[in-house]
Amino acid sequence: MAQNQFFTGEPAQIRPRRLVQGLVFDFDNTLARLNRPHDELMKQGAQTAFDYMRSTGMTDLPDEFPEHLVEARIFAETKSDDEQEEHTADDTMSFLLQFVGYPASRMNEEVLRRAVDLFYAPEMTAWEPMPGAVELLQRLRGEGFPLAVIANFSSDRIFQRIIDYTGLRSYLDVCLSSAAVEWRKPESEIYDAVLKRWDAEPYELVCVGDSLKHDVAGGQEIGALTVHCLMIPLAEDQRLVDSIEPDAVIGALSELPALIGTWC
Repeated sequence: MAQNQFFTGEPAQIRPRRLVQGLVFDFDNTLARLNRPHDELMKQGAQTAFDYMRSTGMTDLPDEFPEHLVEARIFAETKSDDEQEEHTADDTMSFLLQFVGYPASRMNEEVLRRAVDLFYAPEMTAWEPMPGAVELLQRLRGEGFPLAVIANFSSDRIFQRIIDYTGLRSYLDVCLSSAAVEWRKPESEIYDAVLKRWDAEPYELVCVGDSLKHDVAGGQEIGALTVHCLMIPLAEDQRLVDSIEPDAVIGALSELPALIGTWC
C-alpha cells in the first residue's frame, strides 16, 4: 500500500513544548515578607478582635481571651502541619469560644467571621513583596510561563486579600491556599488544581519555596523540579538538609530566570 495513503500533504509543524511548563511559588518568605514582627502583629490583631467581640455584646469573654486566641492559632497551625489537613481560622475561633465556656447558642456566625478578619487584619497590610519579586514575575510572565502561588494558610479569604494588598495578583494564574482545599503542602493533592488547569505533567513544573519540609518535599512528592530559597532561612530546615535535597538553591530571586533557562 502506498505511503501517501497514510500521509498526505506537507508535514505538520509540531509546536515546541518547553521542558518547564510553569512555576509554582510559595508565598511567605519566598515572594513576600512581613515588615513587622509576626508576634507583634498577632498580639495587635487579637486585641482588636477581642474589643470588637465585646462591643457586640460578648461581654463575658475572659480578659485573657486575646492571649488565648494567639495560643489557639499557633496550636491549630501546628496540628494542621502534623496532620497535613488544614484546621481553618474560623473553626479555631469557634473551638476556642467553646473551650472558654461561651455558649454555642449565643455565637453569631457573622460576628465570629468579622472577628477572625480583624485578628488577621494587621498582617494583611504588613506583607510586602520580596526584593526582586515583582520584576521576576513580570519577566517570567513575559516569557510565557504560567505562574501559581500555593501557600499553607488557615483562611482563604484572608490569603486572597493579602495577595491583593501585595499587588501580585495580576502576574499569577493561580492563587491557592490550603484552607481552600483542606490539604497542606507537602501533600500531593494540593497541586492537582494547577496540573489540571495547565494540562501539565508534574515533571514539567518547578516548585519554588523557602521550606524544605513543605515546598521542596512537596515538589519532590509529585516529581517536579525544586528550588530552595534562602533569602530568609528557616531554622527547622537545619535538621532536614541531609534528608531533603532540592534540585537547586538560590540566595536571591534574581537567580531564578537563568536557572529556568538551563532547565528549558
